[in-house]
Amino acid sequence: MSMRIAFLASQTSSAQSAFDVLTKRYGNVEPNTAEVIVALGGDGFMLHTLHATVDVPAPVYGMNRGTIGFLMNTYNESELIKRLQAAEQEIINPLTMRAMDRNGKLHQALAINEVSLLRAGPQAAKLKISIDGRQRLAELVCDGALVATPAGSTAYNYSAHGPIVPIGSDVLALTPIAAFRPRRWRGALLPSGANVRFDVLEADKRPVNADADSISKSIADIDWVEISTETKVRHKILFDPGHGLEERLISEQFS
Repeated sequence: MSMRIAFLASQTSSAQSAFDVLTKRYGNVEPNTAEVIVALGGDGFMLHTLHATVDVPAPVYGMNRGTIGFLMNTYNESELIKRLQAAEQEIINPLTMRAMDRNGKLHQALAINEVSLLRAGPQAAKLKISIDGRQRLAELVCDGALVATPAGSTAYNYSAHGPIVPIGSDVLALTPIAAFRPRRWRGALLPSGANVRFDVLEADKRPVNADADSISKSIADIDWVEISTETKVRHKILFDPGHGLEERLISEQFS
């Protein structure tokens, strides 16, 4: 049985080699006419593919040609059609970020993994944190902070000692990066419907940049950032049976 597959590959030699082999074997169509999009690369390329195909109805099935491949399936050239037909689908709602820079320009972006704020100078950042319009932390002195989705909780969030959040839990992780004051504050778990706002304090001498998934240019010298779940956007990701995000999130906590 044939299937209309759109193959997309990162620029690494292993991904390009896989692209040549697979397209010769299974054919290749444009993403907007595909039944399935197959992304060849690592997690970074998978995020890039999901962002680039946000308006395309076909789900995305990743095959790992990168390093970690948390969002990817094992690479194998054989029986791809059977694997795609048996694959299980996960739905991910991204975060939407609205960031105002100090020149008064509003920036907007979507983030599948996380929205992060990082200090841009030698001094620690000072951030005020409000949740749904209510101030929760008057001053966080830190290198930065991030808000992560469950799918992104094992990425930058986990490296910053944030919690791994189960898929389907309707929870976001708010995690400080190298918090200095309050020194013992480890972050918070928030409902997925929460609106998180960071206001940059003393921005003139403590500049802060903002990133959405760190796949595009940072937004420099921000004044404030608002983050919430974008329920109108649904990213469809395919995984081999028994190797979906829920299983991976559990396994990661015992590795």
